[in-house]
Amino acid sequence: MKAEDIKLYYEYNEWANNRILDAAERVLPEQLISSNDLGWGSLLGALVHILDAEYGWFSFLFKREDEGVLDPKNFADIAALRQRWERQSEITRLCLDTLNDEDLQRIHKSERDGRQYDWILWQVLLHVVNHGTQHRAEAAALLTGFGCSPGDMDFTLFLRQREASA
Repeated sequence: MKAEDIKLYYEYNEWANNRILDAAERVLPEQLISSNDLGWGSLLGALVHILDAEYGWFSFLFKREDEGVLDPKNFADIAALRQRWERQSEITRLCLDTLNDEDLQRIHKSERDGRQYDWILWQVLLHVVNHGTQHRAEAAALLTGFGCSPGDMDFTLFLRQREASA
């Protein structure tokens, strides 16, 4: 894995997150917080979870201050969530810009429930994007049910749009 590959995945991640947020801006406030069976309580809950995972991992991996788990109750609407997400996207880009190919092999140790974990940086960075993909798909299903589909979010679509705008 190369640092430039990781940066490309995160460029895609940000693009896909923005497509979801754009679609979420079109739902009614009650739809944003309505209960569902997909796992995070509501569309807002799912979106905050995606952001929180990136925030939490980057706090750990890059030794940044961690304010704790982000709570959907702290986001009045998608505009407030987008503002916090834009801040995280900037932090993510700054962190990734510090990396070279050798850094990606770095081991990060953590302990959870009395068990020691050794995390290889590139694997965790890839996990964060993959995790976001899973929960964006769930959010996209909810949005589609609300009549606000985000459209296709394929990596190849991102690459074609990126190439067209270059």
